[in-house]
Amino acid sequence: MKARDLRLVADHRFAWQDHDPRAKCGFRDRADAEARLAEDVTKLGAFQDVFAANGTYGLVIIIQGVDAAGKDGIIKHVMGGLNAQGVSVHSFRAPSPQERLHDFLWRANRALPERGRIAIFNRSYYEEVLTLRVNPELVQAERIPQRLIEHDLWETRFREINEFERYLQHNGIGILKFFLNISKREQLQRLLARIDEKEKNWKFSASDLETPQKWDAYQDAYAEMLRHTSTKHAPWYVIPADRKWVASLAVATIVVEHLESLRLAVPKPVPHDAERLALARAYIEAELARIDEGLPDHS
Repeated sequence: MKARDLRLVADHRFAWQDHDPRAKCGFRDRADAEARLAEDVTKLGAFQDVFAANGTYGLVIIIQGVDAAGKDGIIKHVMGGLNAQGVSVHSFRAPSPQERLHDFLWRANRALPERGRIAIFNRSYYEEVLTLRVNPELVQAERIPQRLIEHDLWETRFREINEFERYLQHNGIGILKFFLNISKREQLQRLLARIDEKEKNWKFSASDLETPQKWDAYQDAYAEMLRHTSTKHAPWYVIPADRKWVASLAVATIVVEHLESLRLAVPKPVPHDAERLALARAYIEAELARIDEGLPDHS
């Protein structure tokens, strides 16, 4: 199944009723999904090797969603097949005092990947048009001049984010954006499990209750974000997340398809490299022969 067949892309007409958090996206059942996920994870590892060797593109994977939507699980189960040396994971928590002294995209800029590497954002700079919009008192903490706050702050930030992402695309940094769409009922059940199951107690924080307590406000903020920042060059994929196995497979399918679409190949050695490799081979073979003959080490 191709990503375009999943019908998950948001646009300026986004409405919650068009996106069922319990949808199966055409996947048959959990057993089938887990088998396919294993295949996709293997493909991701292979594609990453070529991606790193090619060294011309970078990739940012944004995973956005409310508490308990499954962001950590996606990173663990989908991205687990990637070589950790070529991947960085950044969690965008509340800004530090230093970060508040800078523009709202500053910390995202610092986390961008080099060419040949992948950066995974657990939450992202989109919190600046979500959490701050639902909790306007946090805007003051960013020390933005009052006249700028009062002048279409959210519309301005939507536009700046779109321009930022277009700039990255023009520089070979791809962006895949996933919003994990979970129902309020499913979120509450997962939060309850964090309380009732001792091995999950460490996951629970009193702040986890903020989203269900302000559910409608957050849904409105997410809807506005999706309508204004799902673009042709950086679309939002709204992933049904009530069933974790659906979410994992949908994300894996889209990431695999993106890497495949780049049609990258391991660079062929240039003449100079071929000569260098030949000399290296000759040296290694000579040293192996000396070791096999029991001769003293050259070094």
